[in-house]
Amino acid sequence: MKNNITWYKIADSEAEIDFAANGLVQITVAGKSVCLAKKNSVISASAAKCPHAGGVLADGFIDALGNIVCPLHRYKFSLQNGRNVSGEGYFLKLFPVEIREEGVFIGLEENKLFNWLK
Repeated sequence: MKNNITWYKIADSEAEIDFAANGLVQITVAGKSVCLAKKNSVISASAAKCPHAGGVLADGFIDALGNIVCPLHRYKFSLQNGRNVSGEGYFLKLFPVEIREEGVFIGLEENKLFNWLK
């Protein structure tokens, strides 16, 4: 079954996104909380909360290797694949980001529960 991704425009340009000093910001897209991360001019998007204990990832930081670090227990997640790199076995949901002429877009999967209606 093919994943159905809906693209949402989140900004007219990268400069419009108000990243904090830690390179992170939490936004709401289509009713879903998302954490945006910017490291070396690359924007990544993930679930807003840590899968371990629900820490708000935008309150964490990005380490020198480009991993997002949860503020609660310092669990680290790769922004390339969502894998927990500090060894605990959790997985962080990532979302695709595209920079287009029209602006910055994030792709969210449609709710799979209702895909059978189509």
